[in-house]
Amino acid sequence: MILHSIPELKSLLNPLVIAAGVFDGVHLGHQTLIRRALEDARSYGASCVVLTFDPHPAQFLRPSRAPHLLTSTSHKIRLLQDLGIQYFLILPFNAELAGLSAHRFVELLVQNAPSLCEICVGYNWNFGKGRKGNVDLLRQLGPELGFQVIEIGMVEMEGEAISSTRIRHAIQRGDLSSAAKYLGREYTILGTVATGEARGRFIGFPTANLAAHNELFPPNGVYAVHVLLEGKVHRGVANIGIRPTVSSSTQRLLEVHLLDFSADIYGKDLEVRFESYLRAEIKFPDIQALRIQIEKDILRVRKMSW
Repeated sequence: MILHSIPELKSLLNPLVIAAGVFDGVHLGHQTLIRRALEDARSYGASCVVLTFDPHPAQFLRPSRAPHLLTSTSHKIRLLQDLGIQYFLILPFNAELAGLSAHRFVELLVQNAPSLCEICVGYNWNFGKGRKGNVDLLRQLGPELGFQVIEIGMVEMEGEAISSTRIRHAIQRGDLSSAAKYLGREYTILGTVATGEARGRFIGFPTANLAAHNELFPPNGVYAVHVLLEGKVHRGVANIGIRPTVSSSTQRLLEVHLLDFSADIYGKDLEVRFESYLRAEIKFPDIQALRIQIEKDILRVRKMSW
């Protein structure tokens, strides 16, 4: 169940544990928080609600400097559902919410929740007008308003803090193995299949052109991928880049050729999992040279054991 306003919490009849945060990437640190909130909810006989925002607060507050996302809202919901979350409070991040004081924000949660047992947050979570709300404020308000506060400390791996920023940097430099280590899964992009120029079909290798919901692309190149479509996994070859052989555009695109697949999938969502980097994107002398290389790429993927 997805709620979009704080008053809608009244529709949930059980006591509540709220896990609050942006959760971009749903990385191992986020997973630690979510699992703790779910465990505590079971001990209270409560429901666990993930409270997050759409769009990412940075996209509203500083759009020119906002990072690309690791996970769009729809992608984030999928990943959190896989962890066992059933209830979401996804608040539209707008001028009204940005102007709400941290104290009033917490009061509204308490007033509208059937019975708020606990708020579970990360060590560096800030909220409310001017980002003045933090764990200290929650601990101050908890006894007064009747809820417990759980703070999840920094989660580290091999002496390094796991963070969405660190994962973004790894993906941008093409270090997908480090990104996967911090995410606890292979990096994936969720996109909707959009109408393209049908150049791939003209060459003989039809591709799904993905509108990627502002999610972060790895470096340009050709990748072996697995693609999740309507619950089924398909092997494929993905190209990220500007398609210099067939186009003069400088816009980066993500195109995926699914092996042994021919159905019409326009408008459907694909989740692309990057397995390995095959080669750089280059400009070929002609279409025939490009076609020969794509055949080699596909053959290489077919021979892979995964």
